[in-house]
Amino acid sequence: MCVVCGCGEENHDTENTSASRSQQNVLAITHPLHSSQPSVDNSEGSSRLIKLEMNILGANNKIATQNRAHFKSHGINAFNLMSSPGSGKTTLLCSTIKLLQEMVPKISISVIEGDQQTELDADRIRATGVSAFQVNTGKGCHLDAKMVANAFANLHTHEHHHHPHNHHHDHHPNHVHNHSEHIKSIEHVDHKNSQLHVQADHQHIDENDLTPSLLFVENVGNLVCPALWDLGELAKVVILSVTEGADKPLKYPDMFAASNLLIVNKIDLLAHVDFDLQACIEYAKRINPNIKVLELSAKTGVGMDLWIQWLLDEMQLNQVRKSDNFVSIRSIEDLERRRLTLESDLKKINDQIALINAVK
Repeated sequence: MCVVCGCGEENHDTENTSASRSQQNVLAITHPLHSSQPSVDNSEGSSRLIKLEMNILGANNKIATQNRAHFKSHGINAFNLMSSPGSGKTTLLCSTIKLLQEMVPKISISVIEGDQQTELDADRIRATGVSAFQVNTGKGCHLDAKMVANAFANLHTHEHHHHPHNHHHDHHPNHVHNHSEHIKSIEHVDHKNSQLHVQADHQHIDENDLTPSLLFVENVGNLVCPALWDLGELAKVVILSVTEGADKPLKYPDMFAASNLLIVNKIDLLAHVDFDLQACIEYAKRINPNIKVLELSAKTGVGMDLWIQWLLDEMQLNQVRKSDNFVSIRSIEDLERRRLTLESDLKKINDQIALINAVK
């Protein structure tokens, strides 16, 4: 596990990169080198490692719980997107953002990007017009709750009308708040005692009065470590492209066991690769019977409507649709999409019946 290699430790330094990067919207995480931890192969050492792992994950989970409460108080629905490198996460995100901007103009979308180096993916997200904050993990192979909390505090998503503060501001109405006060007390976590003290210096309004907001966290490309780390998200989404092996759910069971949704991406390439789609789905269901599976192509748009629908359902938009600030879209359009889906399913059934009859 990554605790052994060192990237799971919380003794790293967190610092903003130089001001030359626009709006200081990059967080650089300096981790210990992977070789810095001695290998332990005796039972006593193994016990210490297990205890260390439990302490680290336990402390992380406390911050994740705080993140979850903070997201909820702002009406923000956070989704943790995980996959191996090259699965198409960023392309999927860009396509998703564009569709949501068309379908739900009032919705607020922001993204936290996790990569070991560069701002390339964050730049692609910003090109869609939404805020993106880059977290560079260095030697680290995953994001953790503290990184997400710090990134969230720096995202320009907390507009003044979203939540009143206990203090008065004399500033332009378009002023955006930096919520670093939410984070200031979790800069240090005592893993020995697993203590976490969080101060909330501002109050929040009823979540039902908020315009719905989406926060996508694009995790570091890795099918192992990210599965273990709770970030405070509403749901975990694992993305698998058909250019990978269909047996990935069996090889990386923790990832698929932890995920709420499996997206099989790049299905436009199915005719050109040796990928057993049904076997992949069967393997995923074997690991996690409750996982939902969607097949789509972020490039061509096939299946994207089902992904958007899943997001809207997870956000439970029916609870906030009564707000005048939100555009209702789940009426005629939803019924039309449902009709098309049913017609497609009916055609598949009729085709199967015809094949059976032909064999007879």
